[in-house]
Amino acid sequence: MQRIPESELIINKRGAVYHLDLRPEELAHTIITVGDPDRVAAVSKHFDHIEHKRSHREFISHTGVLGKKRLSVVSTGIGPDNIDIVLNELDALVNIDFLTRTIKPQLTQLNIIRVGTSGALQANIPTDSFVVSTHGLGIDNLLNFYRYEENEEEKQLLQSFITQTQLHQRISQPYICGSSAHLIKHFVNNFHHGITVTCPGFYGPQGRILRLGLSNPQLIDRLTQFAFGPHRITNFEMETSGIYGLGKLLGHHCLSISAIVANRVTKQFSNDGQAAIEQLIKKTLDIINGW
Repeated sequence: MQRIPESELIINKRGAVYHLDLRPEELAHTIITVGDPDRVAAVSKHFDHIEHKRSHREFISHTGVLGKKRLSVVSTGIGPDNIDIVLNELDALVNIDFLTRTIKPQLTQLNIIRVGTSGALQANIPTDSFVVSTHGLGIDNLLNFYRYEENEEEKQLLQSFITQTQLHQRISQPYICGSSAHLIKHFVNNFHHGITVTCPGFYGPQGRILRLGLSNPQLIDRLTQFAFGPHRITNFEMETSGIYGLGKLLGHHCLSISAIVANRVTKQFSNDGQAAIEQLIKKTLDIINGW
């Protein structure tokens, strides 16, 4: 088995992967990812006890036990570039032998669940409701750096999306990936379901105008109006497509769940986004604990 050089997989002096500063034994196999580092404690406060706490840059990790489940919660920071770091390092922790720097012969699959916030793109999805992403559709380019090919349904969805939204290569070469059937079956009641678009930024890439003009000022309307059979775009944010795409390539089960804090169609913003995300955290932990 080929050895992975020190420059490609950086392991620090305490034997932890570089950015996350985690050792293999400090990671559970069911992981909640959150964008906001402060949200890690908002999740782990519900654990019965915490075994490990690590912090490096925007990456904070707590591992502990809730009921009979061992869980980790890891902050990713904002954006698909950080997802590239987090997904690769989570995988390395379970599927690469840090002593020999070789890939383990047997794959360990992780359950990775993003719990975050998002903006709705349909008028009938109100603020403070919850959306489960059936697909992550990336206009951020991350997965284009990897060898990835959509399945037939995803290819048809993607072609219809490109045609209807008129996104061109100057902006992005979009990609799409479905959620884990293994996980989504647990998140049905009281959740909206639909396609989540992942953007590479918060302002222009999400159609916000402050002092700069936009190259695609009709983007919001085109995303809202997109339809392909039963599929609609429900919301957009900045991490889901990277999690789904890299997770699929690496062999993990991934799901993204969002509390809706803004509706870009009705122009409403949540009166208490913190309360909504707290409710989503509790609901998610209850579901995980009931598996």
